[in-house]
Amino acid sequence: MRLRYTKWTPESKTDEQRLRSLTSLFSFLLIQTNGEVEEALDWLRQLAEQYGLLDETLTVEDLIRKLREEGIIEDVKDTLTLTTRGIQRIRQDALKQVFSSLKKSSEGLHETPYTGKGVDRLSETKKWSFGDLPTNIDLAATMTNAMKRSGIDDFNLTEEDLEVYETEHTTSCATVLMLDISHSMVLYGEDRITPAKQVALALTELIQTRFPKDYLALVVFGDDAKLVSLNELPFLSVGPYHTNTRAGLQLARSLLRRSGNVNKQVFMVTDGKPSAVFDDAGRLYKNSFGLDCRIINKTLDEAVQCRREKITVSTFMVASDPYLINFVEEFTKANHGRAFYSSLNNLGENVFVDYLRNRRKRFNSRH
Repeated sequence: MRLRYTKWTPESKTDEQRLRSLTSLFSFLLIQTNGEVEEALDWLRQLAEQYGLLDETLTVEDLIRKLREEGIIEDVKDTLTLTTRGIQRIRQDALKQVFSSLKKSSEGLHETPYTGKGVDRLSETKKWSFGDLPTNIDLAATMTNAMKRSGIDDFNLTEEDLEVYETEHTTSCATVLMLDISHSMVLYGEDRITPAKQVALALTELIQTRFPKDYLALVVFGDDAKLVSLNELPFLSVGPYHTNTRAGLQLARSLLRRSGNVNKQVFMVTDGKPSAVFDDAGRLYKNSFGLDCRIINKTLDEAVQCRREKITVSTFMVASDPYLINFVEEFTKANHGRAFYSSLNNLGENVFVDYLRNRRKRFNSRH
């Protein structure tokens, strides 16, 4: 048997490590090809040839065999298709990718403003008050207080000496993720839909694994809005649509009302100003030029209605069109929400930090 040796370098990878890297690349390509396995593999072959990712010791056929063994793809009527496990793998890889890009300044993603049941102890302490758990007593601080007050020779412990750790309380959230699938998301050769889908996949995986009691729904909006199964995310594509933001918000409000959750929020990822709305007769009115008052005013009315129903809307803009910026400023003011001017590279960081911030609050037992 003939063995082939190559020079080892710190960057060298085993075939197993290379397979894992190729599988992650394959997951990303599946997002770009809207879940088309054969097309993603063709793209992978081209990339492998261009950048020398494969050789005779590791081929695309080896990768396909590995994907079959792991249940990521399967043969259906002589065509390779994505399995349910494959969809989950895409979400997992997306989550890893987004988290790996988070900045250290994200501070562990621990701040948020809502109440709820929680268990996380903080380093800060406060005076004990009725209802505080004995397990949260800071023994060192309590003993120090007692000794300062009574001295070591006449040591005694009173209620006023007790000091307890403060805690952060987590809360369940109901979230609707609104994803713009209008034509502008791929206009002028810039692919905005793939990063948006990747972040949506990552957020889905985060919530389903770390916060399984949270409610999450996905709404896509173009000429109209519709509820989409989370498993359909990899297969989403843009259409020749306008941007009916109002319809998306109306559907989101309806879903959040039925969720029965106290803490409700909408994450809206968009790259364009509203350019369509249904009139009272149900006909679609469209205008892609400038800011049409008829469309904008009805959309702002929806922002106000969200505010009245205590639904906070966080808008993530992946474009810097002046018309879009002007609209979002008015929209945010009407909703009392938040706006993020995101590049495609930091969209994931903004979405994740905002989501996790909205789930936590410092708890004071006297409130």
